[in-house]
Amino acid sequence: MDTKTAVITGASSGIGLATALKLISKGYLVYNLSRRDFINEKIRHISCDVSLSESVNKALRQVYDECGRIDVLITSAGIGVAGAVEFISLDDAKKQIDVNLFGTINTVKAVIPYMREKKAGNIICISSVAAAIPIPFQTYYSVSKAAINAFVSALSHEVRPFNISISSVMPGDIKTGFTASRKTDLTGDDIYSGRIKKSISIMENDEINGMSADIAANFIAKLVDKKKLKPLYTVGMKYRLFVLLSKLLPQKAVSAIVSSLYAK
Repeated sequence: MDTKTAVITGASSGIGLATALKLISKGYLVYNLSRRDFINEKIRHISCDVSLSESVNKALRQVYDECGRIDVLITSAGIGVAGAVEFISLDDAKKQIDVNLFGTINTVKAVIPYMREKKAGNIICISSVAAAIPIPFQTYYSVSKAAINAFVSALSHEVRPFNISISSVMPGDIKTGFTASRKTDLTGDDIYSGRIKKSISIMENDEINGMSADIAANFIAKLVDKKKLKPLYTVGMKYRLFVLLSKLLPQKAVSAIVSSLYAK
């Protein structure tokens, strides 16, 4: 049997790297698409800026030319910007959307023709629980992830006749280098009575004490070989409960809980 090929964006660290190593243990040939230099003898690296469609198209063409197939795509590349909407620059806001949302769109859009030709393929887009429960002072991040969920939900119907399954996976708090790499803007914290710094500190503490990236990787690795994926999954029992309650409880109650945790 031919070796299956998986392409993972952002596999140089965090959930992406953990997932790449897990898939390699399952016998996959794995390509990492990322901007940063990356050396790992088990993972093939292609320098790629996912926010640029030309860069993505070139990278996926290289994978297909070398392997003749792309069985799995996992979009894990992402950045974080935290602060008050009023004071975060539009350039930073746009970069957040360009990488997280359009990076996902560019990669998914580019891989569909290859999977459609083979009449098979699984696509997994890494989202966040913040998509279902938007977090104050992480507004642009929450928006980017919520948009990914909507994109996946609608697209799943479009590609189903071609035997392509696509799913959005929402991890909760994960302990990775993402916390340290997030761009934090505390401008206006005095105007907001210290709530910006307090909210971000709580969020970062939750991440530092969050679950291992391996937990998310194990979850994702179980999905890649499924014939039919659900449009949306949540990683972690606690977070599945949170998402369920956000649907069942009155919105006023959900809003009050979020405000008490992150905006008080």
